[in-house]
Amino acid sequence: MTISYRQMTLWQGIGIDSDAYQQKDMTMNTAPNQTSGEHNEAGLAPLRVLLLDDDVFMLDVLSDMLEQMGPFDIRCESHSEQALSTLKQHQPDLLICDLSMPDIDGIEFLRMAAENGFRGGVVLLSGLHSAVRLAAERLAMANGLHILGTFRKPMESAELQLMVNLQLQHTARQANAQA
Repeated sequence: MTISYRQMTLWQGIGIDSDAYQQKDMTMNTAPNQTSGEHNEAGLAPLRVLLLDDDVFMLDVLSDMLEQMGPFDIRCESHSEQALSTLKQHQPDLLICDLSMPDIDGIEFLRMAAENGFRGGVVLLSGLHSAVRLAAERLAMANGLHILGTFRKPMESAELQLMVNLQLQHTARQANAQA
């Protein structure tokens, strides 16, 4: 994992050892202690979210932001291969995916997700130029994926909240259409 000067400065400013994050591999489930039959106040099961980023600190930040927004069933993966397996097993409603991954890049990962029938919402993240993010978004849409948005890293909490709300609306519409 590469750490930018901006990340290192941010981490040092809040007392985080960047070397520890570089060495840490991450797969975690931060789902609340709920059975799959439990539902939230709106009568819906908690939104299932898969976070994919090779930057473990970014996974922690995104997971923390989601946990502050409400109950979610969150899975975090730092390797694309493992994320594909989690995608099949966990069947998330929302995928938040970094485009710059060391093993399988985000664009290839999205192609593979589409081939495996993923139908949830997708949020793309990258520190790359906006033209690259736009091209990745168009490729993902051409593969039949439902792109909610594309953002420069780090993602703001308000942006994440907007994407979650869009996916919740989409999920509710799908549930109503099936009823």
